Amino acid sequence: QLVESGGGLVQPGGSLRLSCAASGFTFDRYTIGWFRQVPGKEREGVACISNSDGYTDYTSSVKGRFTISNTNANTVTLEMNSLRPEDTAVYYCARRTGYVSGRGWTYDSWGQGTQVTVSS
Repeated sequence: QLVESGGGLVQPGGSLRLSCAASGFTFDRYTIGWFRQVPGKEREGVACISNSDGYTDYTSSVKGRFTISNTNANTVTLEMNSLRPEDTAVYYCARRTGYVSGRGWTYDSWGQGTQVTVSS
């Protein structure tokens, strides 16, 4: 199970830290991803981290502004700086389960999401 927290309203240029708390599985064996979705648009992958070796990856629009990391307490955080109005979305975390040819990486254990709103 994954539970997100930390969303809220922030002004452009501000910062937020999202947390994804994991339970019920061996945390260190999995890659965790952060995604976001705006109503009417497809879900977008934002960042991911391998809890086994620490490898991270980011979508180009957040590189240099967002940082994904994990803690010893089975939690993945997403530090978001220099936020822009276009970062407004519901943010979700999920656990990577594998790869399907033609579809890409697959995920499960989606959290309920946390709303991030960037507005003045």
